[in-house]
Amino acid sequence: MGFFIRWLCAFALLVITYNPTPFSYVRWAAQNYQTQLPLTVLLGLILLIGYLIYLRATLRSIGAFGMILILALVTSLLWVLYDYGLLDLSNPDFTLWIGLLALSLVLGIGLSWSIIRRKLSGQVDMDDVDE
Repeated sequence: MGFFIRWLCAFALLVITYNPTPFSYVRWAAQNYQTQLPLTVLLGLILLIGYLIYLRATLRSIGAFGMILILALVTSLLWVLYDYGLLDLSNPDFTLWIGLLALSLVLGIGLSWSIIRRKLSGQVDMDDVDE
């Protein structure tokens, strides 16, 4: 359940920032930055803090190579699904949703990696030891 919540928060962060619907920060900010600049900056900083938390935790736990490896794994899975005709990527909006899902999986796994590794191997990170 912990991984699902971390992944869902990563997905929400990405979707709030940008998605193919009219309801995203990027589209809202592009339309309203001239009239609501302070609010645009405030919301942008809140999103930036969310990204810094996720990216820092992901880079510390799996590193850039791990991020690339997980993204390559997800991409190859999508490629197999597309190759077997189970996935249609002709719709650009659907393709963007798939991309958001893939990126959120990278961030969710990165944030949860210490917990996943501890459960799989039984080894505890030094950051996880209770004082």
